[in-house]
Amino acid sequence: MTEENINVITANIKELTLSQLVLNDFHAAEVLEKYHLDFCCNGNRLFYDVCKEKGLEHNAILSEIENANKRNHELKFDLWELDFLADYIINNHHQYVKQSGTIINEHIDKTAAVHGKNHPEIIEAAKLFSICHKDLKQHMMKEETILFPYIKYLVKVKNGAASFEAPYFSTIRNPINMMEAEHQSAGDIFVKIRELTNNFTLPSDACNTYKAAFEELNDFELDLHKHIHLENNILFPKAIEMEKEMLNK
Repeated sequence: MTEENINVITANIKELTLSQLVLNDFHAAEVLEKYHLDFCCNGNRLFYDVCKEKGLEHNAILSEIENANKRNHELKFDLWELDFLADYIINNHHQYVKQSGTIINEHIDKTAAVHGKNHPEIIEAAKLFSICHKDLKQHMMKEETILFPYIKYLVKVKNGAASFEAPYFSTIRNPINMMEAEHQSAGDIFVKIRELTNNFTLPSDACNTYKAAFEELNDFELDLHKHIHLENNILFPKAIEMEKEMLNK
């Protein structure tokens, strides 16, 4: 985040949404996660208002974001071509869900079997994660076989490599609306899991598998938030605008 960007943000802080803050600097995500500020599913909420609601000092959070940016190389996702961004999401976030989800299921199921009698909340958390993982696999399949190929097709049309024809689903807004609803569902499930586990707080009798399961669940949620942000706040809006331009020609 440059000094110029910081000045712009500070001047317009009461009008800035959580998603816009991350769009301006992707490293803001790690700071917002620290304070449980939802920039993906509820990214349309105003940063200033949410901080006030939670009793957080917004200027202190902005300073943390600036420091996080200095420590890291910034990826300009909003400047990428949409076909490249779609492939990035598949190769990074989709693959992560597919590979880590099975491992997490094994660890949390084992934890529930051993510790469920004394900690019944872990049984419910295991059930919720299983539902979330299953739903996400179906969700990603729809993106990879229907929505993302259409977005790549739009890029080809834009670049003159194909002629535009309206899709069988009428407009890209229809599958996007469905994907966003499913994102919200996944986000809501993790809110419930956090509530059940008191933000992944380990009990005194937690074994190594218990610890691993909680660490993995936390990592999964962090990745999911970044995953959803890239789609909800960058890929989808730009794809809608791209199709709109073609429909108006």
